Amino acid sequence: MRLVRGLLLVLLGLCGSGAQEEGFAKVGEIREFQETAPGDSADESIALTTNQTTPDIWAEVRALRDMVVELRVHLQLLQTENSVQGTRLTATESKTSDLERETADLQTRLSSSEGELLVSKSRIDQLERGNAETPKVAFYTALTDAGYVGPHNTDIALKYSKVFTNIGSAYSPATGFFTAPVKGVYYIQFTVCGNHTGLMGVYVYKNNQRIMFNAEWKEETLYKYFTNSAVLELMAGDKIHLVLPSTHSLYDDSDNHNTFSGALLFPL
Repeated sequence: MRLVRGLLLVLLGLCGSGAQEEGFAKVGEIREFQETAPGDSADESIALTTNQTTPDIWAEVRALRDMVVELRVHLQLLQTENSVQGTRLTATESKTSDLERETADLQTRLSSSEGELLVSKSRIDQLERGNAETPKVAFYTALTDAGYVGPHNTDIALKYSKVFTNIGSAYSPATGFFTAPVKGVYYIQFTVCGNHTGLMGVYVYKNNQRIMFNAEWKEETLYKYFTNSAVLELMAGDKIHLVLPSTHSLYDDSDNHNTFSGALLFPL
């Protein structure tokens, strides 16, 4: 009995020690799991986070690179445009300077032209005043429509009765005299026509002084003419008239073959 009890105790002891060792082993495994599991999870989390973050960072880097390239291109375009604008601005400034110079030149010319215009206007005003103050004298007449005049036994003062021009009314058809209204230089002209065999001609008188005689002998029965003129200095009131000499004859009709005319050239 004692032997059996001893064996049972030994067996129980062996069983207890084995269970204890197995328990200790399980406890160690649990502790080892508890010690190793958190570390592995953290590593796996870090690795997963790294794997997820790395692609995002490179994508952002590439986006930034693309943005920088785009900004550089845009900057180059802006620099080019700025250069073009600067060139245009320089050209515009140059044109503006040229226009300013041209404007200044035109203003100078305009001022000069205005001065010349004022001088010209002053001269014109003086001429107009001079013309207004200077008497206008001119006449043109023809002898008659009656045909033959003369010959007579005495000298006859010719009265040119057909008056075409008489500016200043210095010629009198009633007397045949031209009277100088002012002192000056006058131009006098006459044309003589004959249509009768014999002498044809006229005297020219200044007041009572004979200053010219023109005559011709005519044989044919056709018209014959001569013309003469004179430039005379006359005092105001001096008279000019033509006289038909005795034995001389003239011919005139509506065609105005015999004429007497004159004009004031300038006053003195």
